[in-house]
Amino acid sequence: MAAAAQVLFDYADAPVRVRDDLLDAHRRAWERLARPGTWWSGVERVALAALVRGAERCALCLQRREALSPLAVEGNHDHEGVLPEAAAEAVHQITNDPARLSRTWFDKTLAGGLSDAQYVEIVGVVVTVLSVDRFCRALGMPLRALPEPRPGEPSRQRPPGALPEAAWVPMIKESRATGSEADLYGMPRTGNVLRALSLVPDEVRSLLDLSAAHYLTSEQMLNLRAGRTLNRRQMELVAGRVSALNECFY
Repeated sequence: MAAAAQVLFDYADAPVRVRDDLLDAHRRAWERLARPGTWWSGVERVALAALVRGAERCALCLQRREALSPLAVEGNHDHEGVLPEAAAEAVHQITNDPARLSRTWFDKTLAGGLSDAQYVEIVGVVVTVLSVDRFCRALGMPLRALPEPRPGEPSRQRPPGALPEAAWVPMIKESRATGSEADLYGMPRTGNVLRALSLVPDEVRSLLDLSAAHYLTSEQMLNLRAGRTLNRRQMELVAGRVSALNECFY
């Protein structure tokens, strides 16, 4: 199955040469997407990915984006019903209107039938799909076909080091990243943007793998002189501008 995913996933149609490390990172991301995760099966993870792609056409989301508050508009999202409505709510809102996520919305969504760890894994899937899809769109290429899901059950392993802090979900502090999570951050200090996914450690690993190709490795992030074709100042200028356009609260 892994070989099939690699054969189907290429950038032969790209208008420019795509670096090998980017292609390899995207292939690994698609292979992870197809495998059973920590709380969702491979079938469910690929269904979550399909929800991400269908979110931009959702009639309820279009109404919510025009409303003063997304909570002011009730209804059901456009989806095929493979996943519970609470999962569709999380995927669509994170994909379409992330700047207006709120604790009230989060609590209501979890009350609809999601666990905090299922929610974190959903965030990881959304980040994976949007990262690869927007790369394709930036180069004017069609979106890559979603992978065929692999059989198997989720591991359902909750890391003991994840404890409540100031975030909406429990997180693993650097000093508590021990045992099977000892490799998690790759540095003595890290940002909350990574720790926010640490309730599902494999989603941190996935994000770091993509980030190493799209941006910098963990080690390079600590080196202000690190860069690629763009130098570090240029990279941070682009990152800051994109964050502002996306209304990122960071």
